[in-house]
Amino acid sequence: MQTWRGAENTPADWDGGVVTIGFFDGVHLGHRQIIGRAVARARERGERSLVLTFDPHPGEVLRPGSHPALLTTLRFKAELLAAIGVDAMCVQPFTLGFSKVSAAGFVREVLVERLRASVVVVGENFSYGHRAAGRLASLEAAGAREGFEVDGVRLVRVGEQVMSSTAIRSRVADGDVEAAAAALDRPHRVEGVVVHGDARGRTIGYPTANVDVTPWAAVPADGVYAGFACWDGRRQPAAISIGTNPTFAGRERRVEAFLLDFDGDLYGQYMAYEFTHRLRPTLRFESVDELVTQMAADVEATRELTLTV
Repeated sequence: MQTWRGAENTPADWDGGVVTIGFFDGVHLGHRQIIGRAVARARERGERSLVLTFDPHPGEVLRPGSHPALLTTLRFKAELLAAIGVDAMCVQPFTLGFSKVSAAGFVREVLVERLRASVVVVGENFSYGHRAAGRLASLEAAGAREGFEVDGVRLVRVGEQVMSSTAIRSRVADGDVEAAAAALDRPHRVEGVVVHGDARGRTIGYPTANVDVTPWAAVPADGVYAGFACWDGRRQPAAISIGTNPTFAGRERRVEAFLLDFDGDLYGQYMAYEFTHRLRPTLRFESVDELVTQMAADVEATRELTLTV
C-alpha cells in the first residue's frame, strides 16, 4: 500500500481514484463497511482506492487534553487497511490551521486539486470543514459542481446503537475484551517496545516481557488476560498481566506477559499483545507461593483458551 503524509505531498504518479475519509480508529466492522465500499467501487471503475485519515486525533487539537484512548496505532491501522485491499493511505496532519479550513476549501484543495477524487465514499453522518459545517448533503452538492460522485454509506448498527470506536473503547476500559473483539472482528491489541522491569518473574519461574505501550493506547482494565504476543512475524500464546503488582507493593501500572513455551531475550523488540479473554481481576496474594500457584492456573487457562483462537 502506497502511503504519504500530507495531501500537499501527494505523489506525482497519483492519478486520482476513489477516496474515503475518516479517523477510522480500530478499523472496526462499521469502518470496514465504508472502506470496503470504497475498495469495491475503485475495482469496479478500474481505479485505485485511497483512505484519507488524520494524525493526531482531531479531539486533541480542538479540545486539548481530551485525546481519547486509541484502539490502533497508525502503523497497525495501515496494516489493517492494506489487508482490506486499500491501495493508498494519505495521513493528513490535523493542526489548528487545518481545522480552520472551510468545508468548501477542503473539497477544492484536498479532494479535488490534490487527491483528484472521482468518487468520495463516506458514512451517512460524515462532517467536514471548519466547525464541521459540511455534511453529506453539502458534499453531494459540491461533488455535482466539481465532477466527483458521492457515495453515502449507512452506518452499521447493533440493535439501536451505531457501532462506534467510542463504544469499543468503553468495552476495553471495562476489560470486556471479548465484546471488543466481536466489534473489531479481531482481538484488541496494544503495542510497544519490550523494556526492563523488576525481573521478579524470572526468579519465580515466570519471566515476563514488560512493554512500554505507545502513547494514548487503549489499555484494558487491570487484570490478567489470555491472549497472544506478536513480534517479528511470530504469534505466541501469552498470559498478560495489567496492573501495579500489589503483591510486591508496586506503584507503576505495567503491561507484561509470560509467553508460553518460549525462552529467549525479547528486550528491545517491538511487541504487540492481543487480548482474547479476561481471566481474572488483579489480586494481592499473601505469599509468593500463592502467587505462583495462581500464575500456574492462569497459564493453564491461557493454554486451553488460545488453542481455539
